[in-house]
Amino acid sequence: MFLKHTKWALLWALLILILCGIPGKDIPHISFLELLSFDKFVHAAIFLILILLLIRGFLVQTTFVLMQEKAKHFSILICITYGGLLEIMQETLFEDRSADVYDFIANSFGCVLGLTTYNYFEKLFLNKIIK
Repeated sequence: MFLKHTKWALLWALLILILCGIPGKDIPHISFLELLSFDKFVHAAIFLILILLLIRGFLVQTTFVLMQEKAKHFSILICITYGGLLEIMQETLFEDRSADVYDFIANSFGCVLGLTTYNYFEKLFLNKIIK
């Protein structure tokens, strides 16, 4: 049952891994007002989606009760750790790629933003149900 409910998060994580494995010379550089590169927004967005998928998958699975009860904690831990491991892998394993601490910060920011978004909508829907 665990894989059935977390398959979308796992597939999304696999897609992130594939995207991070693309050689750096094949990726166009787009900057926003010469301050932030578009890459940082993409990092934040894909990790925002990842944490939302993780939280939802952990909440509906019934195999691991502790993971279900602490879905948000496990999701943020997994998401930030995965972002860090990807940066390490880019430095050591992937061709024409390098680790970037700002990418890791963007990954982590996306995770926190996703958790905040989830909490906001959770409270919004709970308030509507209670009233």
